[in-house]
Amino acid sequence: MVMRKFFTAVVVIPLGLIFIIFAVANRHWVTVSFDPFNSVTPTVAVTLPLFVVIIASAILGVIAGGIGTWFKQGRWRRAARQHEADARHVRAELAELRAAASRDDAQRRPAPALSGFYGAAGRDKLGATL
Repeated sequence: MVMRKFFTAVVVIPLGLIFIIFAVANRHWVTVSFDPFNSVTPTVAVTLPLFVVIIASAILGVIAGGIGTWFKQGRWRRAARQHEADARHVRAELAELRAAASRDDAQRRPAPALSGFYGAAGRDKLGATL
């Protein structure tokens, strides 16, 4: 929460002030024509303040760059999905192998000898025969 307030105070507020100053300084009206053959009386034209044209161009450029990057990195996302599926498969297989090994281990263990208090050999800790 503190970082968000710090980010707002340090970055967003000055950036907003820059945009406002930019808009006030570039408020002249310009005609944007989409007719390359008739520049005097264009068929498709829009009259907007200059700052709107510049900011809209910047926004469209960022969007186009993001889309291009998204498509360019598609193979890496696909590879990451494939590696994640492989890892899930290997984890499941490892869990099955561990469960099978613990079952086999329990079946192979010999039963504890019940021949005497000190074990099957009948000796105490120092090796003396009882």
